[in-house]
Amino acid sequence: MAKSMSLHILLVLIFLILFVSSSSAIPMVTYSVISLGTKSDGQTDTTKAFLAAWAKACGSTADSTIYVPPGRYLLHNVAKAGTMTLPYVLMGLLAPSDYRIIGDAGNWVLFEHVNGVYIDGGILDGQGAGLWACKRLGNNNCPSGATIKIINNVPSCVNEQILGFSNSNNILINGLTSQNSQMFHVVIDGSHNVKVQGMRVSASGNSPNTDGIHVQSSSDVTILNARIGTGDDCVSVGPGTTNLRIENVACDPGHGISIGSLGKELHEAGVQNVTSVDNPIVIDQNYCRDNKNCPGKASGVKISDVTYQDIHGTSATKVVVKFDCSQKYPCSGIKFEDVKLIYKNQPAEASCRNADVSASGFVQPNSCLRL
Repeated sequence: MAKSMSLHILLVLIFLILFVSSSSAIPMVTYSVISLGTKSDGQTDTTKAFLAAWAKACGSTADSTIYVPPGRYLLHNVAKAGTMTLPYVLMGLLAPSDYRIIGDAGNWVLFEHVNGVYIDGGILDGQGAGLWACKRLGNNNCPSGATIKIINNVPSCVNEQILGFSNSNNILINGLTSQNSQMFHVVIDGSHNVKVQGMRVSASGNSPNTDGIHVQSSSDVTILNARIGTGDDCVSVGPGTTNLRIENVACDPGHGISIGSLGKELHEAGVQNVTSVDNPIVIDQNYCRDNKNCPGKASGVKISDVTYQDIHGTSATKVVVKFDCSQKYPCSGIKFEDVKLIYKNQPAEASCRNADVSASGFVQPNSCLRL
């Protein structure tokens, strides 16, 4: 991933607001990109105007708003450094139709080292269909793809003397729509106290690596009331995630809520305290991405003492519970409490291999479970 903010984007119907303050005593200053010399014709390079607005907002001692009127804005190669508290609301981002323009950048929209970010509404279109097609052909020359990312390791604003925050904290993403991302739609990495609510994600069911929301190395993250349809995981949980709550997420198409892939690095951080509902349940220690270099090799990470509690929902497949655990390190202490999962209004099935699973209360399906 790029370590500086890199935006290669064509914006349509966009409205950005920076800095929503909790204090009404401080005056609000607005910087319009139009007044700073840009045009909304979709052809004029607006990079200088956006950089000027960014610099003015970050350098201001007052709460600052960057205002982008409705229109079409061509924006690319934006990189800023420094530290500051920066709530940020954006609407209507459209990536270039040529996926190669941003495909190797790693990030399409990147927030780094910010505090109090607020993203409210809008539509982000990554126009990733061309890259998906390239990948499905097995072309090794395809770019990896760009994503939207929030991370803490490099600052992204100017004038570090104003507030001097050093982490990406206190982030609210409300009512955002992301569609056709080249790769992951939204990545939350190295952040604390993040809330995503009312998000809509859509991509083709055969689009590769288009996870809806990916969380890693982050704590106290909440995902609520989302509708996610994609070609990969609806929500993926990576290493170093703690205190993640997922509630009322509708996933179709997609692979559900997945914890993994884990254990890639020798001293990799674990995952703790994940709460989610309304998804089929899978533990797969024989997972082999793209069936390369690892067929027949089970995970060396032992999974134990996991409780699935009060989970109700439907599945697109008949096997709604699948535990495919390692023969060398079998799963143990897996508990079900009041779980009801069905398949097309019919009884569903559970499959367990190398797993010790017990159940209490009403549990459906209960095949292969120790009652």
